[in-house]
Amino acid sequence: MSLDYEVWCIAGYLDGIRNVDLSVEITSNMCLITFPFTAIYTEAHTLNWGGIMTHFDWRIRGPEISTCNCDWGCPCQFNSLPTHGNCRAGVAMRIDEGHFGDVSLNDLHWAALFAWPKAIHEGNGEALLILDERAGEAQREALLAILSGETSTPGATMFSVFASTLTKLHDPVVAPILFEADFDAWTGEFSVPGYIEAKAAPITNPVSGESHQAKVTLPGGFEYHEAEFVSSRTNAAGPIPLDWVDGHGHLCMLHMAPSGPIR
Repeated sequence: MSLDYEVWCIAGYLDGIRNVDLSVEITSNMCLITFPFTAIYTEAHTLNWGGIMTHFDWRIRGPEISTCNCDWGCPCQFNSLPTHGNCRAGVAMRIDEGHFGDVSLNDLHWAALFAWPKAIHEGNGEALLILDERAGEAQREALLAILSGETSTPGATMFSVFASTLTKLHDPVVAPILFEADFDAWTGEFSVPGYIEAKAAPITNPVSGESHQAKVTLPGGFEYHEAEFVSSRTNAAGPIPLDWVDGHGHLCMLHMAPSGPIR
């Protein structure tokens, strides 16, 4: 049996984290994967990697901090190439309100580390997902189902978009995640012991030394509709090392469902 590498990687990832049997049917270049979400659903659901999928009932809302190695403003936000020719990023969120089916995701955190050798859309990226240690088994499965992009309308969310560009998924980590965001002060920070520490602060005017505040609106964005652009400092060890100061960062209220950001 020969599979497209990306599909094979994701299928193996699903099998490993859920310990379920996957039924795989190959038709031309389309991979049809059927598997039960027994911890969440009462019946099996089907994903069609040709672009057709069942509807999933999930929603998450809360503050998100995103940091990357681009210069302030991040040209990738405007369909330009990354500042240094490659993209490396650290992201985290606190879910104030959320659910996946009947599973509550309220008050949980998640974080993720990413790296791409060139621009994101050119692919060959890798990712590490980090789940809140306070989450129960069903909550962890639900978070992975969302973060992996499996349960999004293809191309509608950042989870789906990023997943389509990845060729390597590291084993997910369960750990304590510290998270703070202050939209009034334009600051935030998150950390996972042994993996990542990231801080966001206002961009500083090089002449006056005062804070330079900028908000960006992306009506058709797949992550947010409005975000505060800030400066970031990030350091990460482990399978995806990150290291920069005065990089790009943004703070936003992430409000997401399978069909994309909610206004």
